[in-house]
Amino acid sequence: MRRKEVLRALGIFQRATADQLWRMLRPADRHDRCTRDTLKVLEKTGLVREETRLESGHKLWALTEKGHKEAKTLLPKSVRISALRKLRLDARGWPVKDDGYDEHAAAVTSTAAVLTGAGFGTPLSWQTEIAHRLPYGYTQYADLTMRAPDAGVPAMLLEVDRVNEPVDDLTAKLRRYSDWFELLAPKADKDRERAARRQGATVHAFRLWSRIYPATGREGYVPVAFVFTGKTAAQRASRMRRLEQAARRYFAGTPYPWAGFTAVDYHQAVPVVVTELERITADPAGAAGRVWRRLGRQEWQTLSEALDNPDGEQLYRVQKEQSRRRQAERKAAEREAQRPVCARCGTKFTDERWQSVVQWRSPGDNLCGPCRQQDIDRAEAERVARREAEDSAAREAAEAEVKKSRGLFGRRR
Repeated sequence: MRRKEVLRALGIFQRATADQLWRMLRPADRHDRCTRDTLKVLEKTGLVREETRLESGHKLWALTEKGHKEAKTLLPKSVRISALRKLRLDARGWPVKDDGYDEHAAAVTSTAAVLTGAGFGTPLSWQTEIAHRLPYGYTQYADLTMRAPDAGVPAMLLEVDRVNEPVDDLTAKLRRYSDWFELLAPKADKDRERAARRQGATVHAFRLWSRIYPATGREGYVPVAFVFTGKTAAQRASRMRRLEQAARRYFAGTPYPWAGFTAVDYHQAVPVVVTELERITADPAGAAGRVWRRLGRQEWQTLSEALDNPDGEQLYRVQKEQSRRRQAERKAAEREAQRPVCARCGTKFTDERWQSVVQWRSPGDNLCGPCRQQDIDRAEAERVARREAEDSAAREAAEAEVKKSRGLFGRRR
């Protein structure tokens, strides 16, 4: 089992030390002795070889051509095997050293080891040197790609920097990643993609990256992490500040245009986090601790916290609801200010009375419901009284006529 684990890991990472393999594959072991013994056995069978010794004194191991072929059979088809690192010899037959490349490769493997040890995926969650081809002829390779959905990070691209590249080069990497994230998927409708840009995450369905990487579960593109190591803490800190200043256009997002909104639209931004290998190894919680900083923020957070966007769509929805409520209150206040007042008693009209006035336009429209009803009741009472009086007068007239008629007949006899 250990033999297969080591071959698979070297197939993914190309080179690693026994310490790195131990931390990645068997962190429960008390030390890396069993891993070293496994490497020695593999060396005797011609499957691995010692590539070089690092500045730290650790041996850096690589696969032989025979070991590379066997590792390929052990890896799942979904996991890409790294290129074979061939042994180069000088004119005297001595191995040619490439210290800068070897140290960088070791830092890349160390990054994967500390993240795996903190619960971010498994050794099979990683791939190295994944190509992101751009239409203008450049291919941006990611040092590492991580998939750790169980840890809340479905995908992340990592760049390891030993503080030996110009900051402009790091900024250019972010520019190229941003360009790649904006590429359309094959057969995607350009007009629909253009229209979807105003609809947040909807636009990603038209982009190439969504066919290759899983949905992030957050706004924005697949996050990019810069892991710095080497030199001094002050130099690393300066490098992070300079990258933050130079690359703001790619990670800062866009403020929502409505007045009173402080939320930021991150849907078409690259979430960028930074950390240091030295900071991770010094923290008791390792990569699971507060050792990550999101560019654009000041505090150090856990990776999940750094990738979250509390000032993004979550805040936008809150502020949108607040804005809707304020607008409704303002309209209600404006309507209330226009509400009619009874000309007789000074009482404000009810909604029903106001609607009735607007709809029917009848006499007494300047009176509230009760006052108008009083007028109606009074008019009805007067009508009834008038009718009763008329009826009474008619009866009296009829009775008088009858009496008159009787009197005339009596005199004739």
